[in-house]
Amino acid sequence: MTLPIEDYALIGDCHTAALIGKNGSIDWLCLPRFDSPSTFGALLGDEEHGQWSIAPLDAAAATTSASREYLSDTFVLVTRWSTSTGEVEVLDFMPRGDRRADVVRRVRGIRGSVVMTQTLRIRFDYADAMPWIRQVGTDEKPAIVAVAGPDAVIVRGPLLHPEGHAHTGEFVVGAGDVVDTVLTWFPAHKEPPAATSVELQLKRTIEWWRGWASRINAEGPYAAEVRRSLLVLRALTHEDTGGIVAAATTSLPEEFGGTRNWDYRYVWLRDAALTLEALILHGFEKEAGKWRSWLLRAIAGDPADLQIMYGLSGERRLDERELTSLPGYGGSGPVRVGNGAYTQYQGDIFGEVMVALDAARTVGLDDNEFSRSLQLMLLDYAEQNWDRPDNGIWEIRGPKKHFTHSRVMLWAAFDRGIHSAETHGLVGPVDQWRKRREVLRAEIEQRGWNAEMGSYTQYYDGESVDASLLQLAQVGYLAADDPRMLGTVAAIERDLMRGGLLMRYRNETGVDGLDGGEHPFLACSFWLVEQYADSGRLDDAKALMDTLVSFANDVGLLSEEYDIVNRRHVGNTPQALSHLALVRAADAVAVATAV
Repeated sequence: MTLPIEDYALIGDCHTAALIGKNGSIDWLCLPRFDSPSTFGALLGDEEHGQWSIAPLDAAAATTSASREYLSDTFVLVTRWSTSTGEVEVLDFMPRGDRRADVVRRVRGIRGSVVMTQTLRIRFDYADAMPWIRQVGTDEKPAIVAVAGPDAVIVRGPLLHPEGHAHTGEFVVGAGDVVDTVLTWFPAHKEPPAATSVELQLKRTIEWWRGWASRINAEGPYAAEVRRSLLVLRALTHEDTGGIVAAATTSLPEEFGGTRNWDYRYVWLRDAALTLEALILHGFEKEAGKWRSWLLRAIAGDPADLQIMYGLSGERRLDERELTSLPGYGGSGPVRVGNGAYTQYQGDIFGEVMVALDAARTVGLDDNEFSRSLQLMLLDYAEQNWDRPDNGIWEIRGPKKHFTHSRVMLWAAFDRGIHSAETHGLVGPVDQWRKRREVLRAEIEQRGWNAEMGSYTQYYDGESVDASLLQLAQVGYLAADDPRMLGTVAAIERDLMRGGLLMRYRNETGVDGLDGGEHPFLACSFWLVEQYADSGRLDDAKALMDTLVSFANDVGLLSEEYDIVNRRHVGNTPQALSHLALVRAADAVAVATAV
């Protein structure tokens, strides 16, 4: 049976990532990239859809006695089990630096003697391809090779025997013993890669993660949470291209048993822009430069072709389809691959990209002719399309509207263009940008502000609010303590608060064109923390922040949403936007605390 989402930890090599349950089972892994078809897909079904388990044979110990943690400032996961006969630990990691897709599972005996059991079910192509498996190697160094279509893996370690459509085995680990099992993916038309030294792989991987983390600049009461969140963002960043996936998973439901199941293994411009700002603020100018390069490459060309999201390498076609080979997490179907929202027009991305590039320039990131010309093209396109209704930040699949948040972000795009011209020499039609900025402000105040409610509204001439309105102060449209902002916060607290957390909007109004509901969206509540801190409500900021960070699982990961009734993670995980919003909220609290 699939575990609760919060029972999974992540390991990764900055090309892809695996989710490992507290029971020692890898239930999700796509090879060789985040967006490749799954090799282990039990997360979206059951063990027959692919899984790899290593745990004590003592089933009670395997499910009740496990404790785990990451080696400090790494994604090397250590899981410990105590049984009636002894104690063992398993180190799970994906090696860094070898330019190949390996998963290493090292079992170490701590005391006594423990019988371990291993079960391997390889299911390529989202559990649609049963591989041909053959034994290779020698009696001293056994291995199996599994092949189906373009994919192949070799697994080196203790002897495994076929058992139905699985391979199983047992081995005994005594105090001081070390038993390694290594799975390596390779293209099926090539020979299996040679074995490498696990000891060297482990050493290099620890050194790489800790070397990267040593540059993190984080202070304040939530510095530890900021460090882990920045590490999560790095783990979700593709090494070669610089693209960051929104999450490591697809189709984990926003409502258990519901149909709001989306593929998040792609790169949203919004997340890319916010990540750029977070990296800049925490000492990673080099990585910020790489991020900017990804942004520039992805949106290069005709601005009319601008998309809200892309593949890891900037791929533009992300056609959405439903799989029949995976039934879904806890039966929550359909399982989707691709994301149809890539065709949507979302006006807010102009603001987010321009805000991020302006922040990069402000801290001294070298500008170039490519980035300047691209910004001019973006602003020109925004000028030509400024009055278009859009699908909004939440990718509404209902009728397009003039969402107030999107209108403010367009205002921010022109505002940052003006700032770049005034302070950094960007050459463009500044007077026209000023005119458009003022026209947008006048329009927002006339149609996006509801005087009777004393609040800005979700969309023009509406009577409902949206948590995205919390970003109005973040981009400088107005001050956090402006009476209009405070009125909007009061309306959001009144209409969107559920059990102390924020919903994105009231989906029961039907504005999103989808059936079913969802749970509080964690990023929105972190935005509220930031608003509290910036407007002088520091005690409220700290209280909400303490609640939110308590929702992180035992290894510091956050999903997209949170079920406040059943105290469960909901949605795709780990969610980049949740961790990005955590970093911003923690920064705001740190600044307010220091004043």
